[in-house]
Amino acid sequence: MGRVFVGVTLVLSVAGAGEESIRPGLGAMPTDLGPTYQEIDGVTYGAKPDQRGPIGGGEGYYEIITAGDYEVSDLDALVGALEQAEAGEVIFVEAGAVIDVSTRVYVDNLVLEIPEGVTLAGNRGEEGAPGALIFSDAFETQPLFEAMGKDVRVTGLRIRGPDPKRRLYHHRRSRADDYNYYAFPVSQGIQSSHSGLQVDNCEMAGWSHAAIALRGGTDHKIHHNYIHHNQREGLGYGVSHREARSLIEYNLFDANRHSIAASGRPGEAYEARHNVELYVARSFPFDMHGGRDRGDGTDIAGDWVKIHNNQFRATDQLAIGIRGVPQQPSTVTNNWFYHEQPGPEVIRPWPCDEDTNITFEDNVFGSESPALHRDE
Repeated sequence: MGRVFVGVTLVLSVAGAGEESIRPGLGAMPTDLGPTYQEIDGVTYGAKPDQRGPIGGGEGYYEIITAGDYEVSDLDALVGALEQAEAGEVIFVEAGAVIDVSTRVYVDNLVLEIPEGVTLAGNRGEEGAPGALIFSDAFETQPLFEAMGKDVRVTGLRIRGPDPKRRLYHHRRSRADDYNYYAFPVSQGIQSSHSGLQVDNCEMAGWSHAAIALRGGTDHKIHHNYIHHNQREGLGYGVSHREARSLIEYNLFDANRHSIAASGRPGEAYEARHNVELYVARSFPFDMHGGRDRGDGTDIAGDWVKIHNNQFRATDQLAIGIRGVPQQPSTVTNNWFYHEQPGPEVIRPWPCDEDTNITFEDNVFGSESPALHRDE
């Protein structure tokens, strides 16, 4: 089934909170992750950065945009540029800009609509720059950004939502009496029902429903982002899928309820590779719902999942929950789990056999490097 690491736990060095954090109290992106992968007998286990830059993006990212066809620094200019921009053009939000959309969302239900083929960019990572900050404090921000066609790109920005909390009181109350928990307003950061959305080199936090909500389409690419504190109990997703397909890679996740979630409807699928899940997980980080969750009388858990070369550090939660049977063969391989051994504390269903349509093999376990022996 895999190999076992035994020994010490890595210590994570975290930069202090301040003006460059996405919200006071949440903290800045960790600056020293320590080992995220191991090479064993020529095979890579865990999350290995690629030539495009560090996991989570930021300083060292290869394709930082520093100018555009439109250059904006306030909300009116941003709205105007979004109304005029055409496919192939770039709207650049100037370094140091802080754009508060709260009032317009609250009063006008404003949604910032990004036209087909347009890139919205900031300079996150340029000489250590945090990137422009665009945020809403209105609880019912649904969503802040909407992709209005295919091939929209959002890059190099901090996109902060109104609610980084778990809201456990409201969730418990909904179970105790006749209280509609889902009437409590929710928020999404970026939403798309069109194919080819790319979100890269961004920091996203504080979205009670989902930082990135994929509501259809294929070929979505979510990579080199720091996605954290999207953790409303019962919701709280980093990237959510509904009848969508995506590639999710080289992201740094922390303090989400599910970092990746999917409704499990036919047609849904995702590949997750070279992501690092840090120490705080509110539920299992990688999720695929089954038919019982939807109440549709099936046991379908999407078309397929491919989960490989990720690192999972939180050991108080299982890492992967696939709550039904994928329609096509699915694989969980070459991951590095800090859990001490394979079993139901790592993945469900367990065991992964022919009935589950999931292959779980050649992963490594434990927090020390290098691996000392193979778990047979």
